[in-house]
Amino acid sequence: MTTTDLLLLGVLGALALTGGVLVFTLDSMARVTFSLLASLACAGGMVTVLGLPYLGVVIVLMMVMEMVIMAVFMIAYMMNPAGLMPMSMLHNKRGSLVISAVAFAALVVGIFGVSWPRRTGARPKDTTFQVGMSLMGRQMLTMVTLGFVLLATMVGATVLATHRGRYDRFGDGLDQRPANDPAGGGVGR
Repeated sequence: MTTTDLLLLGVLGALALTGGVLVFTLDSMARVTFSLLASLACAGGMVTVLGLPYLGVVIVLMMVMEMVIMAVFMIAYMMNPAGLMPMSMLHNKRGSLVISAVAFAALVVGIFGVSWPRRTGARPKDTTFQVGMSLMGRQMLTMVTLGFVLLATMVGATVLATHRGRYDRFGDGLDQRPANDPAGGGVGR
């Protein structure tokens, strides 16, 4: 690892830790969601810096989509306005503090107490291929095909669920304002 990699790893680690702390100190679900997103995106960046760019990008993409969907649903369906009302993310504060302190101490002891293995052999040329083979083995082609089938199914279901196109509300005259929206009751209804 170069000095730049170590510096970047330290900065991303500090940002991930800061985002994680903010999850438990902010007082609204929307702010907590975006703090968690920032923390997990930094964790994905750390994985990328450590030499696994495929996993790093997958982590970032997964977390961005998950947190954005969570924020949208909170804004749409929560009783308080957009999840911005004050609240606490902590329950049983004393018990959770004791449990987290014990878990943190055990992890630190484990990190420094375990004899870490040394690398034997050369590093593989393509870490993405190695991770894919480790995760999916000989089923890689099956999983890639399944991914495309699932994507086509989602796109097809969306197209079939939408009974009108983006220009249907204007009719033949696309310059008509306001639009004659059949679903929303515009002009001409």
